[in-house]
Amino acid sequence: MKPADQVELTEAELKEEITRILTANNPHAPQNIVRYSFKERSYKPTSAVDQMAVHFVLEGSLLYQDSEDSRRLKDKEDLPEESATVDTKAESDEEKTGSPATPVEEGEAEEAREEDRPDSAASKTDKKEPKVTNQFNFSERASQTLNNPLRERCCQTEPPPRSNFSATANQWEIYDAYLEELQKQEKNKEKQKAAPSKKDNDKSKKKMMLTETQSDDISKVGKASKIFERMVSQNTFDDVAQDFQYFEDASDEFRDQEGTLLPLWKFQYDKAKRLSVTALCWNNKYQDLFAVAMGSYDFSKQSRGMLVFYSLKNSAFPEYIYPTSSGILCLDIHKQHSYLVAVGFYDGCVAVFNLKEEGQEPLYKSTAKTGKHTDPVWQVRWQSDDMDNNHNFCSVASDGRVVSWTLVKNELVFTDIIRLSVNGAISEGPESSPAPSSACGTSFDFHKQIDYLFLVGTEEGKIYKCSKTYSSQFLGTYEAHSMAVDAVKWNHFHPKVFISCSSDWTVKIWDRSISNPMFTFDLNSAVGDVAWSPYSSTVFAAVTTDGRVYVFDLSINKYEAICQQTVVAKKKTKLTHIEFNPIYPIIIVGDDRGYVISFKLSPNLRKKPKGKKGQDVPKGPEVEIAKMEKLLSLLREPEQGTV
Repeated sequence: MKPADQVELTEAELKEEITRILTANNPHAPQNIVRYSFKERSYKPTSAVDQMAVHFVLEGSLLYQDSEDSRRLKDKEDLPEESATVDTKAESDEEKTGSPATPVEEGEAEEAREEDRPDSAASKTDKKEPKVTNQFNFSERASQTLNNPLRERCCQTEPPPRSNFSATANQWEIYDAYLEELQKQEKNKEKQKAAPSKKDNDKSKKKMMLTETQSDDISKVGKASKIFERMVSQNTFDDVAQDFQYFEDASDEFRDQEGTLLPLWKFQYDKAKRLSVTALCWNNKYQDLFAVAMGSYDFSKQSRGMLVFYSLKNSAFPEYIYPTSSGILCLDIHKQHSYLVAVGFYDGCVAVFNLKEEGQEPLYKSTAKTGKHTDPVWQVRWQSDDMDNNHNFCSVASDGRVVSWTLVKNELVFTDIIRLSVNGAISEGPESSPAPSSACGTSFDFHKQIDYLFLVGTEEGKIYKCSKTYSSQFLGTYEAHSMAVDAVKWNHFHPKVFISCSSDWTVKIWDRSISNPMFTFDLNSAVGDVAWSPYSSTVFAAVTTDGRVYVFDLSINKYEAICQQTVVAKKKTKLTHIEFNPIYPIIIVGDDRGYVISFKLSPNLRKKPKGKKGQDVPKGPEVEIAKMEKLLSLLREPEQGTV
């Protein structure tokens, strides 16, 4: 059995087809030949490599039969034969006749012989050589063109000045250098003490600081490096920029009026990871720039704070950074002068930062002498300039004071607008101490059209309607929430509507003339912040401590949110604040870990009313007011109490 098996195996192997491909490439041909290019004046690699290998060469002496060279060779070979035949003919004639040839006959014979010779003059004149045609049909045409002459342009600059310095450093020289530095510092301190504290001196010091920073080499390339960093960041996050500009969620058509949030950029700063986002505010002049206040809501772990400015053009690193010794709880950017930023601190101080000024210290800051708050400041808002064109802003704090701060020269001048009280008795004057029953203010907002009218939310859950002109009493009181009011904000379009949110899990919408809420939404978790949209009077968004973002549109659904989305990866992360961009369809959300995330609203979350066929879609604030008024008219009852 074994030999038969072996035979079968050999036959199977013989029948097996083995395909081998033979190529004409020379394996020994070099692949890295470099030749000098006179045109480009550099060595260039040669892609075409000769693959032919010559094994045998034999030079032959064969000539083409009809060629001129072969004919000449034949003529040279035929000459001795013809002369031999002529001599033999003459001898035979003499033998036949028996007499030698006469001279005349010999001459004729010579002439005939000369005529028969191919190289004789007679044969050359009479016989014309035939024109030899080109057997290979070969023709050559060539032309030579002139290469354009290369032009060289060069410029000569003066080399930068150089100087050689060499020294040996030892302990004595180091000690002497430290002594000189200490003496300089002592002299500077003496000069500062001797110099009067005037505004001119402050300006001169600032100019000196500016000149010193400009002389620094790093500051000279600061602007260029910032632009370069922004270009690199935009190239790195190009897909996010494309989504921000062009992406529209097509699946909204099949979601039955529900929408989604598309995550865009994520902003973070390594030195602010342990701080919470306590406030967000967009810049009205530069719509891609927004400010972030950093602090802590854990009052047992209060340490430092930070004011950070981010741009959508560069999410990798902040544009401006201002570290502070106390945590920041609120901020506001001036509407007209976007470089002025007012902030409120946990220690009760308020300050104003100027982005145009060098340094990280605030331009103005309140102190105990200038009437600072005794408790944390929860909200600040810029106001229109006063009669003397001085900038001013207002603040509210847990000490129950609503204070107006005016920027006069180099100091903040305060004026108490109102003092909050639980039972309505309000003490007047800046020198009076707060009553035991004073209410703790947590938030406030001024009316968009009526300058003197504002709302104040308290820690007890009440909302007070107040006026700048009446500091002795409230215009109205709303029993709003059972816990502290985290935010209260007027509607951007309707003059009577405002919204409030609280840690009691509810968001409520109010008509200022009615004491009861028009809408109440329970979000099943403490609500950190709420914000109206700038493009619609019926759209608002809220964030909760369980990491969810809610977007409502009352014109579509009066009972539930049209978007409810979890936007944080970790369950313990709490969302603290939310803000709409004034122009672009995006929102920014801050959490208690120092992160700020931007989202793009899907088309269903920013729907505009459709017009009838053949008619233009109505636009303007009047349309938004009418849309909200239509909703309120369905809910108003004549029995409801007025405020």
